[in-house]
Amino acid sequence: MKLKSSLLAFAAASLFATSALAQDPVKIGMITTLSGPAGYLGQDVRDGFQLAIDMEGGKLGGVPVNVLVEDDGLKPGNGRQIAEKFLNDEGVKLFTGIVFSNVAGATVPEIVDADAIFVSPNAGPSEFAGKGCNPNYFVLSWLTDTMQGSAGENATDLGYKKAFVLAPNYQAGKDAIAGFKRYFKGEIAGELYTRLDQTDFAAEMAQIKAANPDVVFQFQPGGLGIAFLRQYQQSGLLGAIPMVIAEPSMDHAILKAVGDAAEGLNVSGAWNTDLDNDTNREFVAKFQETYKRTPTMYAAQGYDTALAIASVLKQTEGKVEDVEAFRTAMLKTEFKTTRGSFSFGKNQHPVQDWYAMQVVKGDDGQLTLKTRKKLLSAHGDPFAGDCDL
Repeated sequence: MKLKSSLLAFAAASLFATSALAQDPVKIGMITTLSGPAGYLGQDVRDGFQLAIDMEGGKLGGVPVNVLVEDDGLKPGNGRQIAEKFLNDEGVKLFTGIVFSNVAGATVPEIVDADAIFVSPNAGPSEFAGKGCNPNYFVLSWLTDTMQGSAGENATDLGYKKAFVLAPNYQAGKDAIAGFKRYFKGEIAGELYTRLDQTDFAAEMAQIKAANPDVVFQFQPGGLGIAFLRQYQQSGLLGAIPMVIAEPSMDHAILKAVGDAAEGLNVSGAWNTDLDNDTNREFVAKFQETYKRTPTMYAAQGYDTALAIASVLKQTEGKVEDVEAFRTAMLKTEFKTTRGSFSFGKNQHPVQDWYAMQVVKGDDGQLTLKTRKKLLSAHGDPFAGDCDL
């Protein structure tokens, strides 16, 4: 009798242990920018990602997940230190969240060299797209060069012949100007690189006036974009020289902050609130209901990243240690994005559509970003051919 009871107790304990083990959540390390003028970018990535988890009752792809979130403060060293802590102290094998390319440049190698996986919801520096591509590295957003290149395509489409270009002096800023120049068919009247923490653009306004271009292209993300556009209006340039920009310089948060100064601006990007597909409609409605604000592109990219990871976890039954299995599942792209058509190029960066948009007043009198036309269809990036994956 005692033996039977012992066996029953052992079986029950084993069943409990197996059940508990099956329910252990997959840890996801989210390193993102939550503080400073650009803090809302990381907040939206985090909130969009979390929304997908909440909509699945705390799971992704039917697998419980535990998201560890830390603020990199837009400092590359912080990002690398957080990655080391997640890898060594928490045993994290799956990472996401980085917003800025300079943080990615310092942090992604640390992650992939440890045979862990990074799925980018935003940062897309060119250094990891060509010869520096890696099987452990996926981008769900865009390559910076291509995002800003869409503005060059838009400027050409709108008939501008002479452009003045400026961006912050870091990897994404350099990629931005290179991308614009790659697609713009006209003349470059002036080229400037600003500080990443700059708030006073008086000197740049004077140089733009002196160059007298047909159009200005600027890449100033987050709070930088708000400061730049306000000063552009105050300097009298807004009514004199048109501006063509990509969506990081005119997301829905910047639009709300600058108000009428943005009306009429030509913008381009891969996502907008009005894109007509089921995934996007559900996302926009649920995000507004949950967070009481209009989502930015960063929120949509965070949400898409979560949907992609959900697809992989469903296929691998929550296993992330087998990198090749993870990669095979991810490249199937068995997930729907808020952008609609989506696939990966050979360098594991997006192949997707790009749109021309404009800031206009809606029927309610409020400014909104309205999609005007499709600029590019199923478009990849110029670095994929150099990738050996």
